[in-house]
Amino acid sequence: RGWAVYRRLKDQDLEGARREVGMIVGRDTEQLDEPEVVRATVETVAENIVDAVISPLFFALIGGAPLAMAYRAVNTLDSMVGYKNEKYQNLGWASARLDDIANWIPARITAVLITLSAWIHRYDARRAWSMALRDASKHPSPNSGWAEAAAAGSLGIRLGGYNVYKGIRSFRAYMGDMKQPLEAEHVPAVCRLLVSSSTVFVILAGLLLYVRGGWLL
Repeated sequence: RGWAVYRRLKDQDLEGARREVGMIVGRDTEQLDEPEVVRATVETVAENIVDAVISPLFFALIGGAPLAMAYRAVNTLDSMVGYKNEKYQNLGWASARLDDIANWIPARITAVLITLSAWIHRYDARRAWSMALRDASKHPSPNSGWAEAAAAGSLGIRLGGYNVYKGIRSFRAYMGDMKQPLEAEHVPAVCRLLVSSSTVFVILAGLLLYVRGGWLL
C-alpha cells in the first residue's frame, strides 16, 4: 500500500494519496498535506516491519507455523479491539498487553535489522541505531517506536507530531531529527528498508537453522 501512496504522490494526485493512506492508518487523512501524507505512510510502513513481517517470521523460527499463526491471532485481535471499545474494554486491554509482550523481542531485533538495511542502502546506519536508542521510548507503544525511530534516523527525517483522530487533535512525541524535509521519495525508501530487513532476517534465520542442524548431526 505504501507504493500505491507513492504513485499517487508522483502523479500529483494528493486526494488519491490521502485516500490510499487512509486505508492503512487510523488518523483522519482528509486534510493532510503532502509531507503529512508521507509521514503517515512512513510511520505505518515502519511499524508494520515489526507487526507484519519480523514478528511472524520470528515466531515461525522458534515455534513453526502453529506459533506464527498464534501470533497473528493475537495481533489481529489487538488491531480489532485493543483499547478501542468500551464494550470490549477488558478483552481489548488484555489483547493489547499480550500483543505488547509478543512484539517485545521482535521490535528490538527490527531496530538492528533496519540499521543493517540502512547500511546496505547507504542510508545513515549510525543515526538509525542512535535514534532508536534515543527516541524509541517516546512512542506510546513499547515496541513500535523502535522501528519508527530507526527508520527516521536512517532517512534523516523527523516522525511524530500532531495527528487528528475522529476530529480530535493529539500530539505524538517527535522521533528523529529533521535533517531534510519529508518528501515523496521517503516512501519507497522506507519500503526498501522493509524488504531488506525481512530479507536479512530470513538469511540470518537460515544460517542459524543450518548451524543448529549441523550441531544436531
